[in-house]
Amino acid sequence: MKKIVLLLSLLNIFSVFGSSIDTVVVTSKSMNKDISNIIIKPAGYSSKSNNYPVLYLLHGAGGDYTSWTSNVPALQKYANEYNILIVCPDGGSTSWYFDSPIDDQIKYETYITKELVNVIDYKYKTIPKKTARAITGLSMGGHGAFYLAFKHPDIWGAAGSMSGGLDIRPFPNGWDLPKRLGSYSDHKAFWEENTVINLVYKIKGNDLKLIFDCGIDDFFYDANRRLHEKLIERNIPHDYIERPGNHTWEYWVNSIKYQLLFFSDYFDSQN
Repeated sequence: MKKIVLLLSLLNIFSVFGSSIDTVVVTSKSMNKDISNIIIKPAGYSSKSNNYPVLYLLHGAGGDYTSWTSNVPALQKYANEYNILIVCPDGGSTSWYFDSPIDDQIKYETYITKELVNVIDYKYKTIPKKTARAITGLSMGGHGAFYLAFKHPDIWGAAGSMSGGLDIRPFPNGWDLPKRLGSYSDHKAFWEENTVINLVYKIKGNDLKLIFDCGIDDFFYDANRRLHEKLIERNIPHDYIERPGNHTWEYWVNSIKYQLLFFSDYFDSQN
């Protein structure tokens, strides 16, 4: 009897921690450099296993590809629970995940959409279609997730944002934005073209499943609230959540749980 209990205990441990983490270095031709990315594989992943949906999870300003796994080790458990691959790209410290119109060394939109997705689909057992891909992120990564999904709905079928910088215009001196877009006073058009709240027109009906949230004490709260209102005006379906909280990992550790459930339900409904 003790042996059976011990065996069951070991199996339970494996079911929680049986996921594995790879670090994949991708050579970006667009930026002429190597970029590291973390891939979390669920327990049971092997060359003989089924193909999996993929969630791309973007870090915030000042972070890197290790930020999510360092601060939310439960991601391994979630990969098992929802039977998905989780990809944590390196988006540079302050790239904002677009192709800079003034710095040809910052081309993270091209990197993620044209280089990284292709490498992940080639190296891993993915379901290589939009209905099996989702993207989300926090802060700068929330901006990046919506920015990339709004502009590339052929790649992602669902997108999220946590405390996202969804309107960068109120922060003309923040987070190296002038280095990426030029000063707002001199290059207003660049700012207008690259802020998420101005890209809503690219969304076609219910083609992109959306979820976003923000803490009511967050400095990005006003932008999130305004995007929510704009989506309502345009009759674009979405899930929007606001709750007590600030721009902290305590908030995002909680937030990712809700978004993973949303994406899992989406994948189950499509595949």
